[in-house]
Amino acid sequence: MLFPYTYVPHKMEKMQAYIDFIFFQVWCKARDGDYAVDTLFSDQAELQALITELHTSEVKGADFFLTGLQQVFEDFKLLTDAQIDQLKRWYRSNNNIESVCSCGDDVEPAVYGDVSTISDDLSKHLRGFFKNLYSHSFLSLKSVREMIGNIDDHYHQFMTTNSKGKCPFCGIHDIKGIYHSNRDAYDHYLPKDKYPFNTINFRNLAPACPECNSSYKLTTNPVFECKTPITSGDGAKRKAFYPYCKTEYHLELNIKLDMNNGAKITPDDIVLSVGPEEHGEQIATWMDVYGIDERYKAKCSGENDGRYWIEQVIDECQNDGKTPEEIFTTLTRQARLRPFAETNFLKRPFLEACDRAGLFDKSLLCKEE
Repeated sequence: MLFPYTYVPHKMEKMQAYIDFIFFQVWCKARDGDYAVDTLFSDQAELQALITELHTSEVKGADFFLTGLQQVFEDFKLLTDAQIDQLKRWYRSNNNIESVCSCGDDVEPAVYGDVSTISDDLSKHLRGFFKNLYSHSFLSLKSVREMIGNIDDHYHQFMTTNSKGKCPFCGIHDIKGIYHSNRDAYDHYLPKDKYPFNTINFRNLAPACPECNSSYKLTTNPVFECKTPITSGDGAKRKAFYPYCKTEYHLELNIKLDMNNGAKITPDDIVLSVGPEEHGEQIATWMDVYGIDERYKAKCSGENDGRYWIEQVIDECQNDGKTPEEIFTTLTRQARLRPFAETNFLKRPFLEACDRAGLFDKSLLCKEE
């Protein structure tokens, strides 16, 4: 991840607070009595009012929520103390996104396959509940919107603060901001198809460009090796960038060209490395999950990207009397000020690699009479 987002608080966080209450105060205490909205939710008046309203109005889109509450409650009735304690640990871990990303010793993340080792029915019912919790049909319900607000408002506030206008997962593509009437999708960083309990946790939700979200990452689990499908929590853990990291970091892109002077550059000619070493594991995960090596090499080889950048240098040397050194000095300054404008963070190391490969040799830049 090229840069982290700044987390923006919003009233939609209330839904995660409601889910915390449901899990710890309702489901985990299911063996204490029968399912009854008027007693189980009495300590959370807003949530009780919402559930009552959804029951009364019988609106389409709320069925999964109302049914799921009771289904999971009944599943919990059949569990032992040890099993409930295990689920509590998994719940807390899955909602500590930062520690999961850093492979912290204080977390024990779980996927639906892990829950199945306790109960197949519980895993199935949790999956139906949490996957639909983020659905448009549920979040757009009038009763829900009145209670927690709407996601378009969250997006507008989010992009008012996070105003770079570029996708932090690739840096290549624009991401829609406050001047657009539509918005880009929120990616569930820990995929909602794999992880229970954190579907509506906004620290697990980060806007991403369609290319990153829908073409490359898809449902990849970033904190496990993604080349093999993950069906349980077992697997090779790996660190990943946390989308809302508060610690500043700067990635260093280095490019080397392995080619003959003047040859047409292809992705096979480009050797890409990214540092610093202290973030090596997170960088490797990021490059794997988002296809960074392939995408950056393709851009540097593209007719209207890398090849045009080369033509720009040659044109300015031949027609404006500039030297490559002068051009690179300007580009370095611009890249430092605006690394993500015009893909400067990639353009600069690519052109420097071209210079080292001899593409801007003075004899090649002499303008023909």
